[in-house]
Amino acid sequence: MYKKQKTGWVKHLDFLIIDLICLEMAFLASFGIKFGDRALVSSIVKEYYVRLAIVLLLMDLCIVFLLEAYTGILRRNKVQELRAVIVHCSIVFAAVTVYLWGTKQSEIYSRQVIMVFWGLAIFFEYFARCAWKIYIRQKMIRGKRFSQLIVITEDRYATECVREFQRDRYKEFEVAGIIIVDKERIGEEIYGVPVVADADTCLEYVRANVVDEVFINGNTRESSEALANELLELGVTVHFSLVHESQLMPNKMVERCGRYMVLTSSMKIASTRQLFVKRAIDIIGSLIGLLFTGIAFIIFAPIIKIQSPGPIFYSQIRIGKNGRRFKFYKFRTMVVGADAMKKDLMEQNEMEGLMFKMENDPRIFGIGRFMRKYSIDELPQFWNVLKGEMSLVGTRPPTEEEFEQYELHHKARLGIKPGLTGMWQVSGRSDIKNFEEIVALDTQYISNWSLGVDIRILFRTVLVVLTGKGSV
Repeated sequence: MYKKQKTGWVKHLDFLIIDLICLEMAFLASFGIKFGDRALVSSIVKEYYVRLAIVLLLMDLCIVFLLEAYTGILRRNKVQELRAVIVHCSIVFAAVTVYLWGTKQSEIYSRQVIMVFWGLAIFFEYFARCAWKIYIRQKMIRGKRFSQLIVITEDRYATECVREFQRDRYKEFEVAGIIIVDKERIGEEIYGVPVVADADTCLEYVRANVVDEVFINGNTRESSEALANELLELGVTVHFSLVHESQLMPNKMVERCGRYMVLTSSMKIASTRQLFVKRAIDIIGSLIGLLFTGIAFIIFAPIIKIQSPGPIFYSQIRIGKNGRRFKFYKFRTMVVGADAMKKDLMEQNEMEGLMFKMENDPRIFGIGRFMRKYSIDELPQFWNVLKGEMSLVGTRPPTEEEFEQYELHHKARLGIKPGLTGMWQVSGRSDIKNFEEIVALDTQYISNWSLGVDIRILFRTVLVVLTGKGSV
């Protein structure tokens, strides 16, 4: 899944929130300078100014929306930013003045409060914006949370292409490697970026490594389209330079990738609003889920200790979105050392493919069967959801052993954050024995994802869990 680039004022929602806070702080400070402690005893005065503070917020929202006040804000120098802040605060000041005059309330409010507010607003906004831009730039330099982008290009375009990307201080991705398709240069570096593969090893490199996005530049239209289609089957997002436009990719949009105009395609393109709501649901759901996890711990921890001495929780490295590794948590339901016993049970595996399932697994101790039947063992994963490593709804994360055996098309199911539940769980859970069916369900979920689909899966999950249907 690919996060659609933010546009308009939504792109700089952080600066909008900062400005709103600064305006309210300036208004509160000017009120305090004028009235001091008398505000504590003058409820009528306080009521009037609270009302104006609310109007001030609404005015600023309208001004930002209509005037696009944050266009190019990251590229402004300090003098340009000061000029922009003065203009912005002056427009807000003028709007407040017109509002008070138009509603015949100018005699109610102190002129000193309004004038001091204007000066303080300029001061607060300017330093807050500058400080936030410093933070953003430092975050971009570190690049720890950026998407990992691989450039696929011909040798003659490689240096120019990488140089353009490296010069862009405000890109939202990190160029992690270069694949040169017409010359053997593996092991070399271009502007500090390693050449990681060639035409023959390109797809295998993408399959086995953390790759979120691929930028294709300089190839012919035919080779670009063919390569893009193969990469899409791996679940990664594909950009290629708009020299030739493809009609083959169903989800596509024109946008900027560094200083290039590209045609972007992915299995599913989500808007900023959709991903914001999905993350908000994850956070709220995980906090509620952790409350139930605490209750379950109080009830089941002593039983686990009695029936199978050892740790209460089980952790394992799993593979998350686009190949990222993370520590996955569950209540322990198997005897200590169960992982080492797995190889002796492989002949009894009831799954066709790269997953292991066994109905009467001898490694599961007494209470563990009950916990698995009603998915109680999965509750600690709400911590993974809160940390952002998982989502409430997604695809189930494979083990490292399973991931190493993936074929190219299997990686498509890792194109979204792994989830506590998903299409597989509500379509039969462990009753589905064929791994290819699971892959098909997961890719279908990603391709047709919407908030409505997630909500329906969550409701169906509750019913499945309460009935214990299809559990092992």
